[in-house]
Amino acid sequence: MKKLAISMMSVGLCGWALHAHAQSSVTLYGIVDAGVAYVHNSGGASTQIRFSSSNLSGSEWGLKGQEDLGGGLAAVFTLENGFDMGSGQLQPSGRMFGRQAFVGVTGARIGTLTLGRQYDPVTDVVQPLTGDQFSGTFAPPGDFDNYDDSARFNNAVKWVSPTWAGFTGELMYAFGGVAGATGSGAAYSGALGYVNGPLSLGAGVTHLDNGNAAASARGTSAADSLFNSSVNAAYATARSVTIARAGGQVVLGPVTTGAAYSFTEYAADASSSFNRSEKFNNASLFALWQITPAVQAIAGYNYTASSGDSSAKYHQFNLGVDYSLSKRTDVYAMAGYTHASGQNGQGAAQAVVGSYDIDAGRNSQALAIVGLRQKF
Repeated sequence: MKKLAISMMSVGLCGWALHAHAQSSVTLYGIVDAGVAYVHNSGGASTQIRFSSSNLSGSEWGLKGQEDLGGGLAAVFTLENGFDMGSGQLQPSGRMFGRQAFVGVTGARIGTLTLGRQYDPVTDVVQPLTGDQFSGTFAPPGDFDNYDDSARFNNAVKWVSPTWAGFTGELMYAFGGVAGATGSGAAYSGALGYVNGPLSLGAGVTHLDNGNAAASARGTSAADSLFNSSVNAAYATARSVTIARAGGQVVLGPVTTGAAYSFTEYAADASSSFNRSEKFNNASLFALWQITPAVQAIAGYNYTASSGDSSAKYHQFNLGVDYSLSKRTDVYAMAGYTHASGQNGQGAAQAVVGSYDIDAGRNSQALAIVGLRQKF
């Protein structure tokens, strides 16, 4: 009888454990991505060969979990760490969970509400429809419009709707947290996406307050800095940044083609170091060919024109190829070329390829990278 009781208890405990596992889960995941880059024209030097991390994807590891709360609701969380493969340093800006850190609740009827450090809705909805799904080399020079999510948002509350007839909406507000100046450093964003078979469309607007000069220093914001290269460095004292983006793609068999457009305004006020607001218009095209289940190739083009305080033009061309060695491991090669002309607010416009933010010191720049990526 004693053995029978112990056996029945064991079965009961196993059943409880299986039930608990079915009600909640925690997943460890990550990506390690590293390669070698050749840069023609870097800081005025004609040749640079460098180790390069986070090329095809950001190197990261993270934890995500979900717990059933009953009534069709579940609690969710994500903690995602970025790091440099060459040095092991945390990225961005030395943060432990600098890529994402949020908790929330989700349900089929209410959608998903999350709180913490997050991507803005425009990044969620529009970025997957662009060539950036392959690499940051496809971003506009200097990523001035957050095409490659250079800026993530602290202290953010975000809601993602359920899908209604192919439509999904997102809204976000990020608190600036400055005492006596509620809107200083705050950000808000909204986006709408639509999917119907092979067609995907998305559009949205993000507004960043760059800090009320009377209450805090310029650049004090819930958003990370977008001023990471010479393309827009002259406008780091902007009162605010407003970004409108739209994109779409069509999948036709093994070929995916897409286009995107963005309008970005760096607004000036009396505390800015420039007098007239600077505006950037960007148009981009890409085509991706899934040659075989293991091989894909992509080509893209970006055209950028700025106006207002100064004017510059950038033409950027990109190529890439990826070969899967297994479901989790692949090798890749990619290249980009940018030509700049005009003035960038600090002098002659310098070329910059994508979001790699390497100032050429000259009006042209070429970048080539080969690397290895593994997912887990």
